[in-house]
Amino acid sequence: MDSVSNLILSLALVIIMWGMGLSLTIQDFKRVVKYPKAVILGLFNQLIILPILGLILITLLSIPAEIAVGLMILAACPGGPTSNLIVHLAKGDTALSVSLTAISSIVTVFTIPLIINFSMNHLLSQTAMVQLDVIDTIKKMCIVIIIPVAFGMMVKRYMNRFAEKMAKPVRIASAVLLFVIIIGIIVKEKDVLPGYFAQVGVATFLLNALSMFIGYFTAKLLKLSTFQSISISVESGIQNGTLALAIAVGLLENPVFAIAPAVYSIIMFLTGGFIIYWATQRSPQNTSTSTAE
Repeated sequence: MDSVSNLILSLALVIIMWGMGLSLTIQDFKRVVKYPKAVILGLFNQLIILPILGLILITLLSIPAEIAVGLMILAACPGGPTSNLIVHLAKGDTALSVSLTAISSIVTVFTIPLIINFSMNHLLSQTAMVQLDVIDTIKKMCIVIIIPVAFGMMVKRYMNRFAEKMAKPVRIASAVLLFVIIIGIIVKEKDVLPGYFAQVGVATFLLNALSMFIGYFTAKLLKLSTFQSISISVESGIQNGTLALAIAVGLLENPVFAIAPAVYSIIMFLTGGFIIYWATQRSPQNTSTSTAE
């Protein structure tokens, strides 16, 4: 991608993170005390199970090295505003979903550089190696994630009416910018994209579907309510495609790394639609508020 594309991508990420902040309060972070089992399980699935599942899929499906790195970048970027919206439409525990997104957005500032460095060391040859400066990457991610989220939370705290008015326009702007980014990648890589889709389409679908299944199964195994299990499922399986794209083409400057996140961003809405349909067709119990864990 050129400098203009990188600028659009960075702007999209900042707007999305600011929009996330507009919906957050300090209570969203404190909720970990109220629902410790649900929050800890969600974070475990996001931060541990997802990268491991990504590595397993890469090994089993023999994905080319650079595309595989893109898949690991995606696996390292859990959560995002899209997951909150899907949970809401699926009548899951939206408060739990928002809390997991809020906490993971802070934690992954530190975990993403480590996972990406491990992936590149493990998957790329020495000639193709791009060593990521962990400290510098953390600084850059603070700028594009923590600062916009914190600013959004300040607006929510002191200008609540304005924050509520801006919520919908920001969501629309975020979706439009993400669409523009994906179209840009498709146009730029149009000659080779069918091959890339064939190589990584199955892997991204399986990463998405299996992580959602694991999320729901583990939540039920720990006797969480259906209400909470839906949230854990979505938060475990819906990745932050925009953040993954920003890292791939903004920080690492490799459009091939962006193939898996771009393909995933298309697939995600299909599987998200399925889980919304499935959840809303279930028993009315998932519309009731769950008890505290």
